[in-house]
Amino acid sequence: MLTHQVYFWLKDPQNEESKAQLKKGLESLLTIETIHSGHIGIPAGTVARDVVDHSYAFAYQTTFENLQDHEVYQTHPVHLEFIENCQHLWERVQVYDFSQLD
Repeated sequence: MLTHQVYFWLKDPQNEESKAQLKKGLESLLTIETIHSGHIGIPAGTVARDVVDHSYAFAYQTTFENLQDHEVYQTHPVHLEFIENCQHLWERVQVYDFSQLD
């Protein structure tokens, strides 16, 4: 299994239209057939600590059965359309990909 985590910082984090557009775009990604599972979220209301980052606007997490499914996802037309339609909304994106240890 491969886990793909993406964090988004919006250019205008108070803009409700921007939030709605990004959420809709992220939801469209979950239709890509090579995704095993996926979730969209916002920072949790956990206690602030030095090791906790609450500064992002949205988190997006998917899992794939294997690296090949992830590669299909990266070049999938829905993914490319998401980038084209939504990249103007964010000022920063951070990706963390990891493989599960057995």
